[in-house]
Amino acid sequence: MSAPAPTLWPETPSATPDAPLIDTHCHFEAGDDAVALLREAAGCGVGVIAVGGGAALNAAAEASGTWFAQGFDWSCEGTPPPLAPKPGMVAVGELGFDFHWRGPETAAAQRACFEAQAAFARAHGLPVIVHTREADALTLETLRALALPRAGVIHSYTGGVPLVRAFLDLGYFISFSGIVTFRNADALREVARYVPGDRILVETDAPYLAPVPHRGRRNRPAYVRATATAIAALRGETLPDFAARTTANARALFRLEECAPPPPRGAETTKAKEAPRATIKV
Repeated sequence: MSAPAPTLWPETPSATPDAPLIDTHCHFEAGDDAVALLREAAGCGVGVIAVGGGAALNAAAEASGTWFAQGFDWSCEGTPPPLAPKPGMVAVGELGFDFHWRGPETAAAQRACFEAQAAFARAHGLPVIVHTREADALTLETLRALALPRAGVIHSYTGGVPLVRAFLDLGYFISFSGIVTFRNADALREVARYVPGDRILVETDAPYLAPVPHRGRRNRPAYVRATATAIAALRGETLPDFAARTTANARALFRLEECAPPPPRGAETTKAKEAPRATIKV
């Protein structure tokens, strides 16, 4: 029987000036009001990195008005569409391997897609945001072979300690989503305790994987505070200390100090320019 999950999460997002955070992985989809979601996050002291993964997600990430990543995920077959460096682009992703939605017979196609984007990341000095689901051996083998100089992050990590140790040895950061708050996630909570403080990140993977107590709702960047609160408690750290640590890690990995968030685009542009952004200081 799984032990009860920790119960230290706030019921609603709230501003916590002494514990600013960065949601390092959020998706915006068609119909999302990115302006409102970023405004809410900023009001809670949360900065956001919008992440692509396909043509529509890439476009939404770039137009959102925050730092962003663009790439093509496991659903890409063979050579992906070309990427180009852009103002505000801080990573390539998400990209990766998935044998849950696609079978192992697609391994070669998935790897070709991954390697093409890794070459772009290498050429432009960008980190990669890596997805792996039921394909850990291929993911690890590929990352070892590529030996990217800036590495990147394994996002929404769900594996065990031996695997996370291998990713850490390759220089990757490890990011935890709301899954770590789920009742049956005891093994993952052990990993969250294990990862060194200088290599840990937090994310929402919004609009998916809302953390307890928001599980079952559509996830949003402001909810990253619930995940951070839970992990801080697991690690015996105060929330301000853990928030400062993960924020510093995000700034270092993505070099956020070197890249201002781009202005928002689209129908909400005028309104968005008035929306506050989180001030993240460590």
